This record gives sequence, C-alpha cells and structure tokens, in this order.
Amino acid sequence: MEDFESLRVFVCVANELSVTGAARRLGKSPSNVTTRLQKLEASVGAELLVRTGKSFSLSAAGEVFLDYAERMLSLRSETMHVVSGGRSPGAIRIGSMEATAASRLPELLAAFHTSFPEHGVDLTTSPSIRLLDDVRSGKIDGAFLAIPPSFIESPLSEKLDVLGLEFHDAWEESLVLLHPDIGIENLGLDDVSVKKLAAFPLGCTYRRIAEEYLRIPERKEWEIQESPSYHVMVALACTGRYATVLPESVYQTLLPPDNLKCIPLCNVTTKLAWRKGYDTPVFEDFRNTLNRNLV
Repeated sequence: MEDFESLRVFVCVANELSVTGAARRLGKSPSNVTTRLQKLEASVGAELLVRTGKSFSLSAAGEVFLDYAERMLSLRSETMHVVSGGRSPGAIRIGSMEATAASRLPELLAAFHTSFPEHGVDLTTSPSIRLLDDVRSGKIDGAFLAIPPSFIESPLSEKLDVLGLEFHDAWEESLVLLHPDIGIENLGLDDVSVKKLAAFPLGCTYRRIAEEYLRIPERKEWEIQESPSYHVMVALACTGRYATVLPESVYQTLLPPDNLKCIPLCNVTTKLAWRKGYDTPVFEDFRNTLNRNLV
C-alpha cells in the first residue's frame, strides 16, 4: 500500500475529477500527481480512475476505495490527535439534517471556532436515516438527526439499542405544516385542501412525520414532490398547490410571504449521535461547546 500522501492525492483528484485542479489545490505539479496515482493503482491492483480524454470519473473500484481512503486519512489524523493528548490539531466530521444546518449550527460552529480555532470541522448534510448509517460505518464522527416519535414509541425502537450509538438531546423543534392560505382563520389538518406534499427524499424524518399526520400512505390521491431544499419547498407552497413540513425555526429564517399559513404538528427532538466508545479530545471539545451553547 502506498503512503498516506498518495491517498491524499487520490482523494483530491476524486473530488476534483481533474489532475490539474488537484495539483493546484495540493501545490504539486500535474506530473507528480499523475505519477502518484499510477503507483497507487499499481499497488492496489485495480484501476481507480477512468480517463476519457482530459476528464476523469471514478471506476467501480475507485468508488469503493475512495470511502476507505477518506476513512484511513481521517483515522490517521484522529490517531495523531489522540496520542498527543489533544496537542496536535484535530478535525471532526459532522453530519446534519438540512434544517439543523440552516437554523442551529451557524451559532454553534462559530462558538466552536472561537474557543478552538486549531480544530477543523467537515460538515455534510443528509436525511436522518442516512446519517445513522454514516455514523455507524465511521464515515462521519457524529450527526445531528431526528427520530420520528412513532418510531421511538413502537416496538421498532428496540432496534436503536443494537445500533451501537449514543444519543444526546440537543434542540427541541416545533414542526409546522405550511399550507396555502384558503381564508380559514384557525386552519387545521381537516381543512387541508391540497393533495401534494413537497418534501425531501425518503429517509427524512420530517417527511415521515408529514406522511403520518396527513395519512398519505392510506390516501392514494396524495402526490409527493421530492425537493432539494426548504427554499424550493416554500416556493412550491407559494404556488397554492403544495403543502410542506418544516421546523418553525427554519420557517422564520426564510422570510415567508403572507399567502401561507402554519398548522402546528408536533415537537421533535434533534439529537447528536455518535458511536459508543468514540472519544477524542476534539469531539469532547465539540460536545462541551454544544452543551454550553444549549444553556
């Protein structure tokens, strides 16, 4: 196996899909990057990048290898950080729901940077179900996610005990159903007139809650429009043809127009999840910052 620098080069090329772009980011010559890639592929015994003219794409083996390479680089950084007792700068990979990233994390991450400017943070967003998988597999170190109340209260909650994760309550979110204004003062779920829901793809906790409250699985007239962001969902609701569900804290950041009304649904707790036994100085600093931020 080649050294960690070759892994770093490969990850950079895989992200840039360009030798020239990766060389620029790494401060290396394109020929040096190409040589390291060739030696790495020879060491692995598989083609990791498919070259078509001047463009690149990951091969099937490359997609698998990229995940491992990122984890090995992260583990190396974590090891140096832990054995130095936190004296070596650390980095943390955090996953988050889109809503939490929009309304809660800016203040938390700013406080973390102020207290620990030597630490780095890598932030990605995904639906809660995917975040659970990413934490379990070690792809990320921790994640802010939500679990549907119906899941916790049902026999399915027993599955949480075998995930090998720890959970810490962070924020309580008030979910609202955003609905076109139809002139009813105290609009309720029984007054929902549209039959289209704008929501994130499957795996989103808030989508599942919306489906449960609106009884969408048993009402075939409903359609679901999968959307990439809350801005798009609110825009669709403004057309008068869609409803959507989102935390009230996010809704207030979007400067909503007057032709929409909010129907309260329920409260859902956002939790920080991490693997049992995972304890590094940088992650402890992050949790302590979170706790101070919650006071």
